[in-house]
Amino acid sequence: MTQNVDAQPASPLRALSLRDALAGRWFAIGIGGIALAATAFFLARLTAWPPHEDETLALFTGRDSLIGTINHVTRVRGGAPLHFLLAWGVAHADFGWRALRLVSAILAVASIPAMALLGRRLTDAHTALLGTMLAAGSWLFLFYGTFGRMYSLFLFTTVIAALALLRAVDRGRARDWALWSVAILAAVASHPYGALVVVAHGLFVALAHRERLRAAIVAFAAVLVAGIPFWLTDLTLAGRFDVGVGGGGRQLGGPSAVANFAWQVAGDFSTGRRWLLILILALAAVGAVSVPWETLALALSLAAVPAIAFLGARLHTAAAPQTRHLIFVLPLFSLLVAAGILRIVRRLPALALVAVAALLVAQVGWAWHRTPGLLKGEPSARVAARNQASAWLASTSRPDDVLFGYEPLYLGAWERNRDFSSTIVPRADAVLAYKVLKRSAPLGRGVFVLDGSDSRNRAPAMTIALRLPEPAAAFVVRRFGPFLVVRTRDATVTPQRFLALAEATERLGRELGLDDSVINLDIVLATKRRFR
Repeated sequence: MTQNVDAQPASPLRALSLRDALAGRWFAIGIGGIALAATAFFLARLTAWPPHEDETLALFTGRDSLIGTINHVTRVRGGAPLHFLLAWGVAHADFGWRALRLVSAILAVASIPAMALLGRRLTDAHTALLGTMLAAGSWLFLFYGTFGRMYSLFLFTTVIAALALLRAVDRGRARDWALWSVAILAAVASHPYGALVVVAHGLFVALAHRERLRAAIVAFAAVLVAGIPFWLTDLTLAGRFDVGVGGGGRQLGGPSAVANFAWQVAGDFSTGRRWLLILILALAAVGAVSVPWETLALALSLAAVPAIAFLGARLHTAAAPQTRHLIFVLPLFSLLVAAGILRIVRRLPALALVAVAALLVAQVGWAWHRTPGLLKGEPSARVAARNQASAWLASTSRPDDVLFGYEPLYLGAWERNRDFSSTIVPRADAVLAYKVLKRSAPLGRGVFVLDGSDSRNRAPAMTIALRLPEPAAAFVVRRFGPFLVVRTRDATVTPQRFLALAEATERLGRELGLDDSVINLDIVLATKRRFR
């Protein structure tokens, strides 16, 4: 049976006279302060980062009917059904990318008290408070709290699932296991890596609560059956990117590559500055030997299962794991760092606060290094040019236009004109591009965007040369600051004609030094081969 957490000497601060206050009212005030600070940051920086193609993808997918959106996600694209369901709600409420980001911000703020409750259940109020502060100050948390993708949702659902799991192993009642089943299915619906969280939870039960194995097996079996639609969705995504196990494809690179990736993840959880990260990892190691076995078992399970999976997985380059995919490990990592700090400073709480404040400053510095635009904001000239380009597209569009790539300019055009075309040819997937072109024929005018200010370009600039693809007579071109909007004069009619003009446009982009055009050109050529 699990011992009473208050009876465990998990934190050296338990003997302090402030214990009762921090465990009650002051703990709530502290967590409320963190949530308030995060809310202020998200509202202030909600539009600082420019709209992104992944947000365009979610909202344009959500423009379809509810059944159409679900079918597209589960049978065509794969991915995160719950995220696209939220995007569907935003799109059909006639909101845009700012509202989608607001949803992410709300979920990120909601994750703060959830992380605090998880930390207090696993350790104590002092460690939970400091750990939540570190997690909320990380680049990963701040960036994805202001980004209209699924990672705030994934963090929130996985933390809730962890809380439900601990409640189930504490009480052992059928209804508690049922609650965990619902929570973990929500996590699975939030991101394909939710499957790894399911396995990690099973490993945790085996390591720390073998007395609950029988009830756990029933609950896990129910999740396995109820989650079949999500497993099929994940297989759809894996099939698109040729993800599998064993030989015959590109792997992450073996133990050394997995270790390097773990180093990168730890840096994005805190700060990637070498010597500071070494110190932080040392603090996490101290924390690991300070916390109860149950806490360490959960942390190890959440970290070890992805590592083992990466060792055996065959991954396409486009499906390579990123730090954001492991956001569910962030609360436990920060909790261990906080426990390490408290173990070292022992009875000097003021020093603990100073240490956490210093780490928060380092984390903000890392956020500046990783995504300076999040803190500096998008240049006003680029914002003006983007708005002008979107307005021109909205006023001159036709419902049957065929858009190439999920360009953010299309979001602005759609927000101004709800009849703006919804036919988009993906620029990163030849299989999907082939399917869209085949089912959409006869095709309208082709629309393309070349962006000279993209940070991935060899020489990003706030202007772009006014040039036409060849043959020039086939195109209409407008320049708006760094954006070159290219549209065919006439309907392209056939997929082959569309792809020929797309190839001409992307060759122009390559000549202008645009890295995206190099990638896009490969996709266009691959799609042309499929039609042959």
